[in-house]
Amino acid sequence: MRLSCWLFVAEWRTHRVQAMVAIIAIALGVALGFSIHLINTAAFNEFSAAVRNLTGQSDLQVQGKQAMFDESLYPTLATYTEVALVNPVLELDAFLLTASQDKKDNRLKVLGIDMLRAARISPDLIGMPAEDRPLDGLADDAIFLSPAAMEWLQVRQGETLAVRVGTQIVTLRIAGGLVRARAGQRIAVMDIGAAQWHFRHVGLLSRVELKLRPGINRDAFKAALAEELGERYFVTEVADQEMRIANMSRAYRVNLNMLALVALFTGAFLVFSTQVLSITRRRHQFALLRVLGLTRSQLLRQILLEGATLGVIGSLLGLMLGYAIAIIALHFFGGDLGGGFFPGIKPSVHFSPLATSLFFIIGLSVTLLGSVVPAWEAAHAKPATALKSGSEDMAVLRWTTPWPAIVCLCSAILLAQLPPVFELPVFGYLAIALVLIGGIALMPVFSAFVFSFLLKRMKWPITNAVLTLALARLANTPNQASIALGGVLASFSLMVAMAIMVTSFRISVDDWLLDVLPADLYVQAASSGGQGGFQLDEQKIIATVPGITRIDFLRVLRLVIDPERPAITLIARPIDLSHVGNTLPIIDEIPMSALLQEGVKPIWVSEAMVDLYGYTMGKRITLPIGTTASEFLIAGIWRDYGRQFGAVQMQLADYQALSADYSINTAVLWLQAGISSEQASTALQRLPFGDTLEISASSEMRALSLEIFDRSFAVTYLLEIVAVIIGLLGVAASFSAQALARTKEFGMLRHIGVTRRQVFTLLITEGGLLTALGIMLGFVIGWGISLILVFVVNPQSFHWTMQLHLPWIWLTIVAGVMLLSAALTALIAGRRAVSVNVVRAVREDW
Repeated sequence: MRLSCWLFVAEWRTHRVQAMVAIIAIALGVALGFSIHLINTAAFNEFSAAVRNLTGQSDLQVQGKQAMFDESLYPTLATYTEVALVNPVLELDAFLLTASQDKKDNRLKVLGIDMLRAARISPDLIGMPAEDRPLDGLADDAIFLSPAAMEWLQVRQGETLAVRVGTQIVTLRIAGGLVRARAGQRIAVMDIGAAQWHFRHVGLLSRVELKLRPGINRDAFKAALAEELGERYFVTEVADQEMRIANMSRAYRVNLNMLALVALFTGAFLVFSTQVLSITRRRHQFALLRVLGLTRSQLLRQILLEGATLGVIGSLLGLMLGYAIAIIALHFFGGDLGGGFFPGIKPSVHFSPLATSLFFIIGLSVTLLGSVVPAWEAAHAKPATALKSGSEDMAVLRWTTPWPAIVCLCSAILLAQLPPVFELPVFGYLAIALVLIGGIALMPVFSAFVFSFLLKRMKWPITNAVLTLALARLANTPNQASIALGGVLASFSLMVAMAIMVTSFRISVDDWLLDVLPADLYVQAASSGGQGGFQLDEQKIIATVPGITRIDFLRVLRLVIDPERPAITLIARPIDLSHVGNTLPIIDEIPMSALLQEGVKPIWVSEAMVDLYGYTMGKRITLPIGTTASEFLIAGIWRDYGRQFGAVQMQLADYQALSADYSINTAVLWLQAGISSEQASTALQRLPFGDTLEISASSEMRALSLEIFDRSFAVTYLLEIVAVIIGLLGVAASFSAQALARTKEFGMLRHIGVTRRQVFTLLITEGGLLTALGIMLGFVIGWGISLILVFVVNPQSFHWTMQLHLPWIWLTIVAGVMLLSAALTALIAGRRAVSVNVVRAVREDW
């Protein structure tokens, strides 16, 4: 035990930098993964709790496939003997006049409820009126706000709140607060009759909540009621809604966690290279200890103890750092992380012993995984061979055979062809790991081939002695140098892959925006629930505005196809059947001649509809439009980056004929030549309802969309920076350890006439050549991983495809920084090794 402690302390005291680099790499990986897990878990739990708060103590909820349904279902449900209480609810979004300037943040969720019935089933939604106005809960102008909504809007009880309903402005009186609302929950409650009247939803409901009598079998009644109501309605419970929320954000949360573990995975290679260099440097010492009586198992435990210590310290620091990051992120940015899945909540971090233990075990396991192979080799090395000088490179020769790497790469190709598991790209992630492992395992073979080729092709071996020495060493002892660059290569490859993926996505989104926003102006009015903002008379008024050459009207609403999935988006618009590609970013379509022969109304579905619902080309499906389900033919598939859960486009005339709904959400305007967007906007604002319009130029919408994109990928950008930092730390640790291990070599070179300056030049040359080769191979590995990310992981996770684009400028800058830092680090590390007395350096040989 005393010997073990002595060896352990002596190693750390002598090589603090290498140990600290490995600890930092593990800590960063654990911290990022743990913090993102805490943030996502807190946000999901808080959002689920908010949903349960809205549904109260109900056993079942009845919802329609469309956003709203006729309230005649409400008295029908009340006649069931199994039902003790029926609570009608109207849920919609109100567009505010006094809110954030961000158009995405000007909506307030409003619940219209029957105050008397809700008191028995959802008491948390009952507002607290003023003492002198106890009946405000039934008043037609009263609205109750949650504390978070009051703080957000900066209003108090007794003041008024102006909201936009279509082209009208409705003023409501703030009658009190919702004292039982959850922290951060922005909601408002008012009488259901008043909500139907003010928001133009007379005779419509969002859902009906049911409280069953004691002793009723909920599952049996749920199945019977669903069968009796038919396909137009869904019967759900709170667990179904939580499942829908989980499905809605699962792909985003899983991918974010996987990206966060990139740093930890990189840390594993850094620990591996650190341990290999440490063991190689102490190979003679271990051999002497074996000769003096130390057993293989004792030596194996000693090396694993060193690695485990790195893992324990790094994991503990990472857990503390991750917890602090989660608290800070939730306080300043909320729990959204840019994904848009958990708006309007204020989650807080809760300590989870299980999650903490899991991430601690992950960090420790990764460290041990990086230590076990070099520890096994050191314990099983023959002492007589290990005592010989020059055997260091042979120690890792058994790891440098190319066949395991080839097997990994071939397996990755096969795994990349497999379908997702539970709609997650499990095999895609395994393929990425295998590509990374296989590429790094090929580094020694590849470097030996390249440097041997360069050495043979040299035409000035005598005049350039330093370059000859550098190439000779790299060609003949590639294993140590290549393993030293393992962590660098891992971090750089993953950074390249993420940079290519994000750039490809961003450019594809930018090109897509040019296709879907072809007009000059987009005019919207406040629409809520299932109602459009513009009625027929208002549409006619807009069409008379001077300077317009073409105007299209769009009707956008939500449909629920599967209660366990989020709602899809239905877009009704004019579409030229002879040139569909002029309106939609079409990927594939049925020819017009074949379409006319079918005699069925055509629809065009997004890529997500194909993956999630099996809506393939030419298939006939039914959609709940109007009072009855209608049959449609899938005439084409189009690319959509704006609606991850699926969207369907159809002819506006077909929608209006089926639904008798002539309201629209958006007017799309093309302007005459010489008419600017500012002039057209001024003319629109002069209309009788002009002050209620939201007018946006296509350029503004594209800029806003890209800004949201960048905000959504801010975490990914952070992970890229962390990968670069770990790579630079790896460069420092690797070359420092390598230079110290070559003290005897430098002493021998000094004895035969090589100057100190030439030794420094040799180190810079070797570091530059090896790092340049690592960057080249890192580009290739990163490009291969990016192919999996772009063409496997993204389509299987988010159900859209994109084109491949490479960020050459960014990659060149990072490669230059890596190359320069490697050369400088090699020089700094070499100064310490060369500073050793020449005689003492060579006398250290056994």
